[in-house]
Amino acid sequence: MVSNMMNNRVLAMVTMGLFLLSLSGQCYGGVVLQPANSYYNKKCTITTPGFWPLFKSQTTQVNVEATVKTVVKAAFTKDPTIVAALLRLQFHDCFVKGCDASLLLDGKQSEKNAGPNLSVRGYDLIDTIKKSLESKCRQVVSCADIIAIATRDAVSLASGGKVNYGVEGGRLDGKVSKASNVDLPPPSISVSNSIKAFQKKGLGVNDMVYLLGGHTVGVAHCTIFQDRLYNFNGTKKADPTMDSLLVKSLKSKCPQKPNPANTVFLDQTPGSSMVVDKAFFNQLVKKRGVLKIDQDLAIDKQTKNVVTQLANGNAYNFAQKFGQAMVKLGRVEVITDKTKGEIRRSCRVTN
Repeated sequence: MVSNMMNNRVLAMVTMGLFLLSLSGQCYGGVVLQPANSYYNKKCTITTPGFWPLFKSQTTQVNVEATVKTVVKAAFTKDPTIVAALLRLQFHDCFVKGCDASLLLDGKQSEKNAGPNLSVRGYDLIDTIKKSLESKCRQVVSCADIIAIATRDAVSLASGGKVNYGVEGGRLDGKVSKASNVDLPPPSISVSNSIKAFQKKGLGVNDMVYLLGGHTVGVAHCTIFQDRLYNFNGTKKADPTMDSLLVKSLKSKCPQKPNPANTVFLDQTPGSSMVVDKAFFNQLVKKRGVLKIDQDLAIDKQTKNVVTQLANGNAYNFAQKFGQAMVKLGRVEVITDKTKGEIRRSCRVTN
């Protein structure tokens, strides 16, 4: 999930009936979000006119989460890689000025056109969801909430329903989007600096490790880790911390003069590259991390124990931890003050 670590075609996650939030809502830093199902209860309705005096008008409640899921499921059926796209989209949005859907705004100088975001995708799907909801209840569901709900649904579908964490609602959409504000952690970042970047967003060391577990379904361009194969730290040799068999395998896919379009899966576990599970962490323990930041998680004393626990634990443990971390990510610098945010009619432009 570090910038450009999750390429256009990254994929998905896992849990059971795990991390369901209390119905009383969650409060942090003076900001209150509520479980989406209760937050939107009775807020989205369709009224069918009656013919007085024989028939009264009928009001039907619209299930916001079910509406989102229907659209996401259709998209996922056509293109399962949309899961990775949404995970990356949410991360890139939340890490810049908070989870306010500012990444969705069009404009030559908007966040969307900053270098790290040029390969982000999923905008059309968010537009489709927004259009569906607006046809039922105008300006009720924010684009920021749509991102969070859609990402959760995609993750759930990609894991066969095993990952199904509770999503919160109540975010407003931001009104400002500037490319100059985009400052995302680069692929070459160290563990210590990555920890600092996450801590600035209110996310702890463990949260960082859990969220980087999203790489279990990611891909990376060969050019990003080319130095680890052929000239690590100027030695003209491979990174000694990388498993020799992995080096050989990656060299076959990434020649010394690679095609810039060449990519490899970040989880090299046979049969698991398109599934979110703890196998990714098993690979890190075996020195089979493709990206240096990933491999360093299993080496650095600040994160080694967490990686080992995830690798040795069961599927439910990773699912639960990942779900909790995704909920925390969705709380980063949210806007709930109507004087500072709004509910856009279109996710691409402010009102």
